[in-house]
Amino acid sequence: MRVPPVAVGPRVMLRRLREVMAEPIGAQDRLDKIVTVIAANMVAEVCSVYVLRADEVLELYATEGLNREAVHKASLKVGTGLVGLIARDGVPLNLPDAQMHPAFAYLPETGEEIYHSFLGVPILRGGRTLGVLVVQNRVRKGYSEEEEEALQTTAMVIAEMIASGELDKLSTAPNGLDRGRPSHFDGVGLTDGVGLGYVVLHEPRVVVTNLIAEDTEKELLRLETAIASLRLSVDDMLARRDVSHHGEHRDVLEAYRMFAHDRGWVRRMEEAVVRAGLTAEAAVERVQSDTRARMTRQNDPYLKERLHDFDDLTYRLLRELAGKSSKSSENLPRDSIIVARTMGAAELLDYDRDKIRGLVLEEGSPSSHVAIVARALNIASVAEVPGVVSLAEVGDAIVVDGELGKVHLRPPPDVEHAYAEKVRFRARRQERYRELRDQPSRSRDGTELTLLMNAGLVFDMPHLEESGAAGIGLFRTELQFMVASTFPRTGAQQALYSKVLDAAGDLPVTFRSLDVGGDKVLPYLRVAQEENPALGWRAIRLGLDRPALLKAQVRALLKAAGGRELRLMFPMVSEVGEFRHARSIVEREIGHLERHGHKIPDKIALGAMVEVPALLYQLDELFGIVDFVSVGSNDLFQFMFAADRGNAVVSARFDPLSVPFLRALRQIVDRGRAAGKPVTLCGELAGQPIGALALAGIGFRSISMAPASVGPVKAMLHALDLGELGPFLAGLLDAPDSDRRGRSLRSLLTEFAETRDIPLAR
Repeated sequence: MRVPPVAVGPRVMLRRLREVMAEPIGAQDRLDKIVTVIAANMVAEVCSVYVLRADEVLELYATEGLNREAVHKASLKVGTGLVGLIARDGVPLNLPDAQMHPAFAYLPETGEEIYHSFLGVPILRGGRTLGVLVVQNRVRKGYSEEEEEALQTTAMVIAEMIASGELDKLSTAPNGLDRGRPSHFDGVGLTDGVGLGYVVLHEPRVVVTNLIAEDTEKELLRLETAIASLRLSVDDMLARRDVSHHGEHRDVLEAYRMFAHDRGWVRRMEEAVVRAGLTAEAAVERVQSDTRARMTRQNDPYLKERLHDFDDLTYRLLRELAGKSSKSSENLPRDSIIVARTMGAAELLDYDRDKIRGLVLEEGSPSSHVAIVARALNIASVAEVPGVVSLAEVGDAIVVDGELGKVHLRPPPDVEHAYAEKVRFRARRQERYRELRDQPSRSRDGTELTLLMNAGLVFDMPHLEESGAAGIGLFRTELQFMVASTFPRTGAQQALYSKVLDAAGDLPVTFRSLDVGGDKVLPYLRVAQEENPALGWRAIRLGLDRPALLKAQVRALLKAAGGRELRLMFPMVSEVGEFRHARSIVEREIGHLERHGHKIPDKIALGAMVEVPALLYQLDELFGIVDFVSVGSNDLFQFMFAADRGNAVVSARFDPLSVPFLRALRQIVDRGRAAGKPVTLCGELAGQPIGALALAGIGFRSISMAPASVGPVKAMLHALDLGELGPFLAGLLDAPDSDRRGRSLRSLLTEFAETRDIPLAR
């Protein structure tokens, strides 16, 4: 049903304002004309514009009716007075007698004591308050809904002036306007490193520049068409085979559909077109700003979460109206920092990795798919940064500190300079590490250690030569499956594994069989919902229960390694029988290939990953049947301490350099040495110089890490006397436990390194 039109006064005012905006005049003159037009159209004796500065102060920028000498002199803090109240709460205030309101604050320099009626509206853009627009009259009266609507619409014009930077030079404050105050966020670091650059929104907000409708009927039709298209796209998402089954993702899409079909939302946008004379785009943004300002004041976490859904849906509708694709990877500028609410692994790979300097996510964890890919790409990344999408504008300066888990949006110059120096320092340090590339990985007293690198994508392979690693200690085969829309066929798997082996040349590559399930859910692999997926149907358990999947991968690996060496290990083995079962599958596939005349590997080494604590009590049996063992320190640590590594509340409570964990690791390497079987550790602990120091001290002679960690660990080794460290660490592990030693040996190991000039920086 069409909304009946009302008086055309607001439209006349908007047309006049459009003419003022087009005039070739200065910013102050333009603003002065705007308040004059508003006052005349609304028959108001006063019209004033207050603009929010970076120091949380509202400065009078223009006025018609008050003392003009007060412009750029009169000001009040957010929360103070009626204007400050509107700025703080983001809602209009309509008062017949302003002086009777308890928040009224009198500014004597303005001469406003003779005015009683008051109507003020926030100047909003993207839900953020940029200032306040006010009209006043001497007579005590309440302003009509149409007048309030007109003033809110007019405020959108001023919001664009502020956001464009046109008013920046007019401010008397040293820090300028609040075009976006510097914001600091504490999140969770996903990938080590520092990224300096400029915001690229993963699904960028469409900037609405045309506010005033020439033909409201045409705009209503455009709005209806876009809404219909939006609803169809949401219905299509729900009908897709890969998301049609029940689960959390289904609930999110159902919420989208609920919003898309909400008549109240649609009616408010239609009213903004008919009553205020806005374009369809301006109506969508107007309703979004009002809704966001209202909902952000709620303390209910459910409502705040629904606000994210509402924002996403609004941006989709704006893109429908603008006829734009949601892809933001086209024409990507250099030094881009991708900012997103959430992102899939494949979506990150759509971007040009040479231009990306960082990634910021409102959601995500170190074990998420996109985090794994970000680490593989060596992109500084931080997650769990709520609200950053709504606060960031395309092109804003931003700093991402993946090491400390910090994000600085629109950083002050001193912060930006400090991080620029940090980047230059890290670059100089990395240059020194590159100089170590061809030097042996040997301790100061002559003990050799094998430093391997982790990989998961073909374009990781150049890092093998760049880092000077001795091979690939962990190739995560699941990344190929995670970034694909359907299950990769055997031929595609074989092609990938062949490329990896070709790129490695004579250096060894250890493949890990498919490690999915848990937090790594493949959209095309239907699995039951689990209360605790990390301890559920995943890795080797899934492979043995779905043998066709494991057989296909084993066959692809055997073919790819024909005439070469194949090293394959199975993840999350809980009992020796699981490894025997997996080995029998490999043996049957070897027989199958031989019978059909295929070339098989010249040498095959099969290993198990020690990640489940139960294997600590089966080590003798395990070492009797494997060719090698690899310790997955990340999972072993979280299972030993029952602390989810994706949960920031408990993951930082325990330290892998604690006595219990180091004792367990020492037990594994000691049993391996006694059995004559090699033991490697791959995990975050290996890539930290202090962690590598501890591992070397308890007997590990092979560790695998991220490529960027090879140089720092090698530099540490060159200064380390293992003959001294070994007995020192053994004394700490074997001594009667104390409270401090029971928790962590980190401080004692740091002190050991510092007193001997052993570098621990990464």
